[in-house]
Amino acid sequence: MLKMLIEKFIPKNGENHRTGIGQLAGVLGFLSNAILFLGKFMIGLTAGSVSIMADAINSLTDTISSILTLVGFKIAAKPADKEHPYGHERFEYISGFLISLLMTFVGLQFLEASFEKILQPENMKLGWLVFVILVLSIVIKVWQSRMYHRLADTIQSKTLKATSQDSLNDVLTTFAVLLSALVELITGWRVDGYVGFVIAAYIIYSGIKMVREFIAELLGQRPTEEELAQMNDLLGEFSEILGYHDLLVHNYGPQKRFASVHIEVDDRWNLNEAHDVINQIEKEFWERLEVDLVCHIDPVAVQNQVYQEKKEAVEVIVANVDGNLRMHDFRILSPNRLSFDLVVPRSVSLTDQELRDTILLKIQQRYGNQAVEITFDHNYLLPE
Repeated sequence: MLKMLIEKFIPKNGENHRTGIGQLAGVLGFLSNAILFLGKFMIGLTAGSVSIMADAINSLTDTISSILTLVGFKIAAKPADKEHPYGHERFEYISGFLISLLMTFVGLQFLEASFEKILQPENMKLGWLVFVILVLSIVIKVWQSRMYHRLADTIQSKTLKATSQDSLNDVLTTFAVLLSALVELITGWRVDGYVGFVIAAYIIYSGIKMVREFIAELLGQRPTEEELAQMNDLLGEFSEILGYHDLLVHNYGPQKRFASVHIEVDDRWNLNEAHDVINQIEKEFWERLEVDLVCHIDPVAVQNQVYQEKKEAVEVIVANVDGNLRMHDFRILSPNRLSFDLVVPRSVSLTDQELRDTILLKIQQRYGNQAVEITFDHNYLLPE
């Protein structure tokens, strides 16, 4: 069914395809969640069950979430403009953030209602319709979770993956409601308030977890280890370069990823040689990883004996200060002046100033009066 809908209604080209998939998910989610809300709300009122009502309102928030999904993908698809030169794709994260806040608020409301039901328990009015609708709700939610997950994989959407997980969570909550109804029907135990309390707590937990995830996306978070490994492997394929460092990756939405990296090359290369290699690296990043890469060239004097001897000596000095430190971009600016960048992992206990003073003292002990410029790097992504 999904495949047929995609082929019939969704455009096959680029960003319009992604928007179409997102809107399809929103429409299907809205219709199914609206049906679930009406069914649960009706039997919740009839049975006088706070747990069923909590589950019904949870379906209502899912209905609103589907509307936000529709709006989010629509706005995210807007092209770049003067005020937003990188486009509007991050709005997908904003819509997900709003969904998370709504979930948390609803959970808090029903936590209070469930607590009151625990203090003042009432018997539920159970009939066959209650059980039929609850079972149908579970079936629909299982389908809905699989639908969201399949569409999320199609466009690699974290928002839809979060929604898929939320639908799967709803299967568990509705099953808990069904179980509590069966317990009261069979034993007469009034556990409705307790089950409602657990469901409300779970809704709050899920909402807070999603809030944190979308805040991390909006702030800009570290790429996954898999993404970094792909970039590292691709750079390693270019045997003509001497090395690379200072990889930075950031995104402006699921399909807007940018990166920069420093590439070390033989300083005997002419400008055209360096340009051809750098251009090929950037091209491969885009074609294979869909990352817009910008390379900075660092020439290295591989055939200069003075340079190599001094570089190796400073590397030994740095390693003796702390074996976890890594040096790159070494330069001899004049006979009495040199510079380099120093990668400082979190495991190094010394402050930047302590490292600067210690390394400068050791270099001057060996080479006499030397001016040393050290640039400290605490934001690195490549392996140490």
